[in-house]
Amino acid sequence: MCEERLGQAVVPLLQWYRKNRRDLPWRTGRTPYSVLVSELMLQQTRVEAVKERYVSFMEKFPTAESLAAASEEEVMKAWEGLGYYSRARNLHKSAKIIAAEGFPQTWVGVRALPGVGDYTAGAISSIALGLPAPAVDGNVLRILTRFFADPRRIDDANTKKYFSDLLSRVYPPETGEFTEALMELGAIVCVPNGPPMCGACPWSGLCKAHAEGREEQFPVHGEKRARKLEQLDVYVLRCGDRYALEKRGKGLLAGLYGFPLVGHGERPPAEGELLETKRAKHVFTHVEWHMEGRLVEVPQRLPPYLWATAEEIETAYALPSAFKAFRVWLK
Repeated sequence: MCEERLGQAVVPLLQWYRKNRRDLPWRTGRTPYSVLVSELMLQQTRVEAVKERYVSFMEKFPTAESLAAASEEEVMKAWEGLGYYSRARNLHKSAKIIAAEGFPQTWVGVRALPGVGDYTAGAISSIALGLPAPAVDGNVLRILTRFFADPRRIDDANTKKYFSDLLSRVYPPETGEFTEALMELGAIVCVPNGPPMCGACPWSGLCKAHAEGREEQFPVHGEKRARKLEQLDVYVLRCGDRYALEKRGKGLLAGLYGFPLVGHGERPPAEGELLETKRAKHVFTHVEWHMEGRLVEVPQRLPPYLWATAEEIETAYALPSAFKAFRVWLK
């Protein structure tokens, strides 16, 4: 019964998508590599934030071979500001694999690429390779639980598997269009924040939650985990025209350059003249940093830091957006 109902919804969705799809840069001139780049960029990142960055990244690294040949610092700099930098490292690793072995042609092969999970593998396989592989994320689960007025919790892995299996049985020959149509419906009609725009929905006559007037009761979520709060001191150490950068080890922002960072109230990394202070906050998925920034003039360039000019930091080193508030001190 569910399969039959969803099968009836395929054609109206495709027709709606062809008329209403947004003009996005990754939807033209596609290659499997470009789809990989766009899908990794779009992981946990807003479309508007990705648009320009995708274009500039593809201009710099138009092929897997060009990305594979780049240094990690070049890749990180090109990714600067998009956050979740492990995606950039994984993309770099994937490019090296693709340059050496070619792009994988199966879902299993795509899924084996670094940083590619089930959803991303489904998106790439259906859009780039024409495979009937569902891409089920929170947006798709929201659409389908409303469509069926289904009370399953969307943070339950069994729910994701159930709807993935259901979708795989109704996939049309236009695999990529169908995957993107589901994404588009969740992005501009069956939206996550605020009431869904049912009057513009191609499924308004088929959606059970809409028929019952219960759209906003779905999807059903489990209890959210509270973010961990960390109090930190950020030191912008200046010596002449150069500023101290440290490469972070394990944990958040691992492998990236940033200003020296210590727990609030801990011993400062260097002694010098305190020039300015300011406070800032940065929110990660599960952690929230509350930072007190300190601009300190130091008499000498101390190890183990890398000392760079403001211009070098701007052009050569990827400074995470967590430190954005303190970049105003770079002159």
